[in-house]
Amino acid sequence: MASGVVILSNSLSFYQKRIVMSSRMQEKNGGASIPHVLSVAGSDSGAGAGIQADLKACAARGVYCSTVITSVTAQNTVGVQAVHAVPEDFVAQQLKSVLSDMQVDVVKTGMLPSVGVVKVLLQSLTEFSVRALVVDPVMVSTSGDVLAGPSILSTFREELLPMANIVTPNIKEASALLGGIRLETVADMRNAAELLHALGPRNVLVKGGDLPDSLDAVDIFFNGEHFYELRSSRIKTRNTHGTGCTLASCIAAELAKGSPMLTAVRVAKRYVETALEYSKDILIGNGIQGPFDHLLRLKSGSHSFHRKDAFNPSDLFLYAVTDSGMNKKWGRSTVDAVAAAIQGGATIVQLRDKDAGTKDFLETAKSCLAVCRSHGVPLLINDRVDVALASDADGVHVGQSDMPATVARTLLGPEKIIGVSCKTIEQAQQAWIGSADYIGCGGVYSTNTKANNPTIGLDGLKTVCSASKLPVVAIGGINASNAGTVMEMGVPNLKGVAIVSALFDRENVLAETKKLHALLMEASSSSSSSSSKIQ
Repeated sequence: MASGVVILSNSLSFYQKRIVMSSRMQEKNGGASIPHVLSVAGSDSGAGAGIQADLKACAARGVYCSTVITSVTAQNTVGVQAVHAVPEDFVAQQLKSVLSDMQVDVVKTGMLPSVGVVKVLLQSLTEFSVRALVVDPVMVSTSGDVLAGPSILSTFREELLPMANIVTPNIKEASALLGGIRLETVADMRNAAELLHALGPRNVLVKGGDLPDSLDAVDIFFNGEHFYELRSSRIKTRNTHGTGCTLASCIAAELAKGSPMLTAVRVAKRYVETALEYSKDILIGNGIQGPFDHLLRLKSGSHSFHRKDAFNPSDLFLYAVTDSGMNKKWGRSTVDAVAAAIQGGATIVQLRDKDAGTKDFLETAKSCLAVCRSHGVPLLINDRVDVALASDADGVHVGQSDMPATVARTLLGPEKIIGVSCKTIEQAQQAWIGSADYIGCGGVYSTNTKANNPTIGLDGLKTVCSASKLPVVAIGGINASNAGTVMEMGVPNLKGVAIVSALFDRENVLAETKKLHALLMEASSSSSSSSSKIQ
């Protein structure tokens, strides 16, 4: 290429040309591109939701955020006192100003107050391509009032949703988009997600924060092929204003950084849960619904924030531990076995291979990590901190005779997940002091893989769980005949069960994982119902 002239092939898309031009400009100026989200939404004078929440959420996720304001509101923690819509031609000018100059990766929408504004946005997106469109259909107030009339609902359904990479309605918004159907159960949410997907968006996330009689915050993600039930602790607080805007903005931010869709959704849900927990007792305003603190990272220290952000205890629910010997016995690769387990509902994977050399183990880890990342499922390496580092796995699980958790934390850093096998209260205490994220408690039952390993039984598990300061996954000899019994105990801190033989020493890993997932869901529901009756 002579004289620094940029030659662009006519076969390149408009966006590909922009990427090449941007790259050349960055090289010329000695700069580097950072992920960029454009928020097209309303302004909240109370700064808990809308544009203000989007700016703070993207900043917290390390992403640049530009804005196009569609409406200006006078609102506080008491409610919305006035709304002033920005003229459509001025919205168009804002869009052109940003999109024609700045390399936007993802557009996130919030309040779109008129059919005209929706059409202006759609026109801009045909002129200036972006990687993804995240649609948060802000059309129902906290009190349940529909803020968008039939015409804008029709435009959403017919024109905006088919353009979206993901749409993120709460149950009231999903109901409005689907003509007022009732959404009262998780099954209703799954049905709504499927119906919304039929309208054209590539992915749907129906948020169940307002689901009645639910002990957890349950969201349903549907990508057209698989449903994912995402659960987190329900934080009891008045400071929930802006959670929907924030979740959608976090998804946009993670997509801008290059994350797969399900991973982006999982990270966003964890961030909102962490921020709610941190902010549950702050007092801003006199109304019934206050804002939460998006920038807890600046106040709580990067170490503790990253640790909570990187690990969600709910991921321990169905903890699949691979066994290379069992997979060889059934004539399949470890990678294929991991993929089948994830498709069946495994929520976290531990890669274990005692016989493989370092080179082979590392290659297997990298291949398994690609599968796990594409589904948003964490991958941990058994014992081998060196392999976890070299493969950039999500973390490591160590035993009592392996590297201490404190050393593993020093090597891996604050963002990785560390689990420790424990049998006693003292070992659990040391794991907590050593900055572990969770403990694996057992063996609960005898197992063929560790025949000489003493068991602690259900009573031992209950004792350690009750005393632990960390979330617990039960390990050792757990299968379809006893997993329900373990989960139905409902003891504090017990988040899931680790399964080896009952998954991987079987001909059909997918079918066995599905069966165990359904069994655990039923047992957890039974345990939750019993707990609620006691309370």
